Amino acid sequence: MSSISSFIKQHYRHFNAAALVDAAEGYVKLLDSGGKMFMTIAGAMSTAELGISLAEMIRQDKVHGICCTGANLEEDVFNLVAHDFYERVPHYRDLTPKDEAALLVRHMNRVTDTCIPEMEAMRRIEAAVLEEWVAADQSSQRFFPHEFMYKILRSCRLSSSYQIDPKNSWLLAAAQKNLPMFVPGWEDATLGNMYAGHCISGDVKNVHTVRTGIEYMMELAEWYIETTAKAPLGFFQIGGGIAGDFPICVVPMLHQDLQRENVPRWAYFCQISDSTTSYGSYSGAVPNEKITWGKLGVDTPKYIIESDATIVAPLIFAQVLGW
Repeated sequence: MSSISSFIKQHYRHFNAAALVDAAEGYVKLLDSGGKMFMTIAGAMSTAELGISLAEMIRQDKVHGICCTGANLEEDVFNLVAHDFYERVPHYRDLTPKDEAALLVRHMNRVTDTCIPEMEAMRRIEAAVLEEWVAADQSSQRFFPHEFMYKILRSCRLSSSYQIDPKNSWLLAAAQKNLPMFVPGWEDATLGNMYAGHCISGDVKNVHTVRTGIEYMMELAEWYIETTAKAPLGFFQIGGGIAGDFPICVVPMLHQDLQRENVPRWAYFCQISDSTTSYGSYSGAVPNEKITWGKLGVDTPKYIIESDATIVAPLIFAQVLGW
């Protein structure tokens, strides 16, 4: 039997398939030359169980920093502790409003073809993280959202509840590596909503106990300067939205707002998006447009793969890992 990598190289020769191969080879070339890769994760990739391949990428030092949505941060842990209670809905396109309401009554929150069980997943993690929020609040300490999750995972307090092989949790792998993490817009995630509720109810007295937003950008700027002083840094974007928009802007911020002209631009760029470029849509900004914003250079290797990230990302990871 041939490897995944050899299969891809033999069969993926044109159009988006060829772009996949080119992007993977560019990824490997950057790492082989001593560069590092920053990854952004949007959509519902954690519920799509991206951790099966991403966790190994993290363990093998193929990823050196991550920016993700609050949903992806928490949903990897939801899957870790409640996988057996998830329900798959392969006929989700046929669901009626009444079918959806029936799922609501059962506290099954649907993400495309997968239902996340509220009680077994969301409320179990809420109970664990609330202890950390309250403890930090009472001791006048402040942490970022990912730092609270790292603390919980490192404490092993959830290990008796694991329902998947922990090697398939990308957040656990990241916590074990203490991987730099940035989670902009965390407030719109389930745990962000819960945190707001606990601030309103008074369980958490200081709303600033959880650090967010601008402080994340300041941390990212410091990390970017330190990292790119030692090695080229690439940008691998899964999906669109804030997970990608937030971190890529650190370069023009450093150049234009702080007048630090010697800071390198991103050394590689790849975006996987199933939304084709069109006027007025998010994906209207093709990679070359980013040159005008000072995010990428004229000679930066640039790839855009117009396809489903749940299919494309694991294949690229397989090739980078040499599978």
